[in-house]
Amino acid sequence: MLAFLLVSALLVWLLLFEQARDRVFGGLRRGGSALAAVCRRWLGRWSSRAEVAATRTRKQGGRVAGALHAHRGVLVIAVALLLVPALSILVLRRNVILEGFDAVQRPAVNPLVQELLRGERLTPPPPPPPEVFTTAEVEQVRPMTASADRKWERLDPEFTQKLLVVYKVMREQYGYEMVLVEGYRSPERQNRLAAQGADVTRARGGQSWHQYGLAADSAFLREGKLVISERDPWAMRGYQLYGQVAKQAGLTWGGDWRSIKDLMHVEQRRPGVMKR
Repeated sequence: MLAFLLVSALLVWLLLFEQARDRVFGGLRRGGSALAAVCRRWLGRWSSRAEVAATRTRKQGGRVAGALHAHRGVLVIAVALLLVPALSILVLRRNVILEGFDAVQRPAVNPLVQELLRGERLTPPPPPPPEVFTTAEVEQVRPMTASADRKWERLDPEFTQKLLVVYKVMREQYGYEMVLVEGYRSPERQNRLAAQGADVTRARGGQSWHQYGLAADSAFLREGKLVISERDPWAMRGYQLYGQVAKQAGLTWGGDWRSIKDLMHVEQRRPGVMKR
């Protein structure tokens, strides 16, 4: 209330007395002029400093450019040394594995695998009874297994020998008896499997090495029963060994795939065979 009365009295004083108005407005003009002078002096000082800094920067840039020009030979050699390794990798198309990245490591050399690959030709084992592939457990884990093709003669001969070497090493070194679950697969069957969803296969007819006799799915026999589920700890350990031995034999293992891991699957990729 007191502040309102003071403001009201000030306004009445300014309205009634011309001399009061002149004093107030004159003071405001003098204050504004002083403030403007201070601002001009401040801007002048900062402008001078900015000009000095710009001059220094131009001088330093000139010295740097002169140094680079004087040592251009050394600079070219340094850049070449940095680029040569990367360019060599691109030209030679070598696979570089960096720690922490998802990459398939080269397996250690297995003397038995190397000896078998150089030695006598192996013969496929006798097929298990048909009912081994028709149990409810097998059908649940691997649909359409009962109708799969398991004829060894429909597989590529070189691939067959490598797969038989894997079977022999798995039996003699690790005690796992392996059986062929599916070998050759027709394009029509491949399309039927693909129609079941991406969790079964993403490859359509002609896009899988099964269609060229260069792929096979295998599992384990235990006490006369086909053990196919990776939930079984014994079978999971077998799949890991199976993938290791398959890679030592020069095959690609489906357990190394990023999108869909197919632990049963191995294939031999051959340039110029698959038409994509």
